[in-house]
Amino acid sequence: MNLKFVWRSAGALLAMNLLQAVAADSFPVTIRVDANKSTGGLKPIWRFFGADEPNYAYMTNGRKLIAELGELAPKQVFFRAHNLLTSGDGTPALKWGSTGAYREDADGKPIYDWTIVDRIFDTYLSRGVRPYAQIGFMPKEMSIKPEPYQHQWNPRRGYNDIYTGWTYPPKDYDKWRELVFQWTKHCVEKYGRIEVESWYWEVWNEPNIGYWKGTPAEFRKLHDYAIDGVKRALPTARVGGADTAGSGGKFTRDFLEHCLRGTNFATGKVGTPIDFVSFHAKGSPVTTNGHVRMGIANQLRTIDEGFRIVASYPELKAKPIVIGESDPEGCAACQGPSLAYRNGTMYSSYTAACFARKHDLADRHGVNLEGALTWAFEFEDQPYFAGFRSLASNGIDKPVLNVFRMFARMHGRRLAAESSGSLTLDDMMRRGVRDQPDVSAIASLEDNKLSVMVWHYHDDDVAGPDAEVELNLGGLTTAKDNARLEHFRIDEDHSNAFTAWKKMGSPQQPTAAQYAQLEKAGQLAALGEAQTVRVNGGASTVKFKLPRQGVSLLQLSW
Repeated sequence: MNLKFVWRSAGALLAMNLLQAVAADSFPVTIRVDANKSTGGLKPIWRFFGADEPNYAYMTNGRKLIAELGELAPKQVFFRAHNLLTSGDGTPALKWGSTGAYREDADGKPIYDWTIVDRIFDTYLSRGVRPYAQIGFMPKEMSIKPEPYQHQWNPRRGYNDIYTGWTYPPKDYDKWRELVFQWTKHCVEKYGRIEVESWYWEVWNEPNIGYWKGTPAEFRKLHDYAIDGVKRALPTARVGGADTAGSGGKFTRDFLEHCLRGTNFATGKVGTPIDFVSFHAKGSPVTTNGHVRMGIANQLRTIDEGFRIVASYPELKAKPIVIGESDPEGCAACQGPSLAYRNGTMYSSYTAACFARKHDLADRHGVNLEGALTWAFEFEDQPYFAGFRSLASNGIDKPVLNVFRMFARMHGRRLAAESSGSLTLDDMMRRGVRDQPDVSAIASLEDNKLSVMVWHYHDDDVAGPDAEVELNLGGLTTAKDNARLEHFRIDEDHSNAFTAWKKMGSPQQPTAAQYAQLEKAGQLAALGEAQTVRVNGGASTVKFKLPRQGVSLLQLSW
């Protein structure tokens, strides 16, 4: 026997096994960004948020989170909330809120009380956030079917249990219009015309499903009377709708036709003012083989259809679009196995990958996407990391909030980004991200700062190999020999209070020291110290490893 041959063969086999082991732990991805290749301005579409429960905003952790949202982009962030006109004393509950803005005396004469709704808007405005003012829901004294009025819903009950007396049409549309007029007039008097002109005003929520117990025609009437009330108080107010569940299909088309060419129920004239168009888009996660599988394809297909509807009207193609709720699934206050993605990095990586494709879909249809509203806030007086769709838990920020902190650092022109690990938009809408992961990027350039957000996303919430990313940056013609590189990261060990909380033993009553540690862990974290990188001939290369569900923001400045 040739012992030398046997030794060499064994060595070759060992080397092959080592290569296979390395290959199983990582895979290569090349991303190219050219600072000279702009695709237009990078719109801050991320700066919209919302929640069912308006009263949480002025509670302890609500105020804290509103302030954090306002810090992202002062006076450019908007918040949409349900129940701003719902009857009640302001005591919150899951999927419930109230302001008691309207009641009637014994003779049926209106009594307006703006105390609670002012407290909500004051909380926003004093912290750099502006209202996306939803006109709804129906006050008890005005509803044609007031009883039962307040629901007693919890996550163990059927969702349809929420639809009670506040979902019905008004007894008197003139009183409805006057309520909206008086509210708008009060806002103008309190906050000033210029401030209120910057807000968005829309009527109701998802009137094509159980949130509205009238007919589609009755909703159009409700909408016309409300918009007439807004415009009578402030002719320059920005109004739109219809914030349908999904793209709305025929409901949306009938609504838009009515706004453009129909007879206005309130004025008798042709058409209803429409300054922006809004619809909702959600994903559809499931559980399979013991893990969560996200449904990003469903959300992207809904956005695609909504944009197609708007683009089919020449009069609307340039109008701003706000996706009035845009989330991985539909119910923030619900809980369950398919919703177990919410606390960790699945939510943050999904958000990064999905928001980038919203830009791509808007480009494809040639529409004016102004915003995509994340329907997630916080739930007061609930257990830590209880499984709700939220941005923070008991004042501790979740990883997903750090994606918005990354977006808030990106300004200027959007740059073309090419990735060998990126899935095509059509593949994602057709099949989701079920085979190979999506490792891709979005980039921007402002003055002498180049920003690149890179994510590693897969629909299946299971472990997978890291991506070995080589980021090639070109077109840096104004840069000198060196540039400063900052690298921010969201993964299991960075910008992740949920992981830190679990390592503590998942305390439901953390000590003051533990709480301070969790607060720090919830902030956007740098991946090491800033570095100096070489720029040669207007080009530079950065290499790094990105784990599955990781998101990186690299910022090069010179």
